Amino acid sequence: MTLGDSTTTPRRTPARPVVHARDVRMTYGDLDVLHGVDLDIHHGEVFALLGPNGAGKTTTVEILEGFRRRSAGEVSVLGTDPERGDDAWRSRIGLVLQSWRDHRRWRVGELLTHFATYYADPRDPAELLALVGLTDQAGRPVERLSGGQRRRLDVALGIVGRPELLFLDEPTTGFDPEARHEFHALVDRLARDEGVTVLLTTHDLVEAERLADRIAMMVGGRIRACGTPAELAGRAAARAEVRWTADDGTPRRERTEDPSRLVWELHRRADGPIAGLEVRRPTLEDTYLHMVHREADGADPGTGTDMNTGTGTGTDEEAHVV
Repeated sequence: MTLGDSTTTPRRTPARPVVHARDVRMTYGDLDVLHGVDLDIHHGEVFALLGPNGAGKTTTVEILEGFRRRSAGEVSVLGTDPERGDDAWRSRIGLVLQSWRDHRRWRVGELLTHFATYYADPRDPAELLALVGLTDQAGRPVERLSGGQRRRLDVALGIVGRPELLFLDEPTTGFDPEARHEFHALVDRLARDEGVTVLLTTHDLVEAERLADRIAMMVGGRIRACGTPAELAGRAAARAEVRWTADDGTPRRERTEDPSRLVWELHRRADGPIAGLEVRRPTLEDTYLHMVHREADGADPGTGTDMNTGTGTGTDEEAHVV
């Protein structure tokens, strides 16, 4: 197995999404969990699904994986309705769950080799161990791996069958900074060099911003916003904050929807440089917290018609940054 270098051709968005969902609804008795979810996820894209506990993320992902039947709506994953997916369809999907509690006594290399036998065209286990940085642990029992090593093994098990679509559920929980950095690099290589489509669910906003081409924010069983990290931050209701030091040495700050104009006015008044000038634009966290708080207050947290679904390609040309 050979991975490409950094000069690999940039990702392209084909006409047919890998994941296509329209008006997906889920009801448990009298409880409505999903209220018409729309999603399009494209080939080679890293797509993050964010939301607080109870937002409907797990239900949505389980429907896409074929583990849960929806109450209504249209779903296509790799061209197949997940409710009718057979073994051949499942072999095209990789799963990395939040935690594993089995296989403790298996040795790493033996476990990966065993899993490889379930697929028609698996990756070479030895090369896969090298890819995830576990060659030196091949003979070690799974129960003796560190948290970061176990997570890399989870990824190896998830991609041994050469999946076209990889589901990652809270993939770096418990990672130290170095292990998290290595894992992020691995996900980048899978998407960029091998064209694997990745659906990531996480509570780590920094991780989502670092990895995802596009992010969907789910609140109250609905996709409230979807776009690139820059789009989401730029279209947030949160205002930018301008900080500077006044002539008398007093720290000053002001929130504004037009930081460029405020900075221009400060320069004009001072007729020169502004001490301690700093502009802090809205972040992904600002967007997320704004939507969650609006939902808690009973208000509509939507940020605009074109941001209310997970559709579209989210190209750089569409980004609007304050």
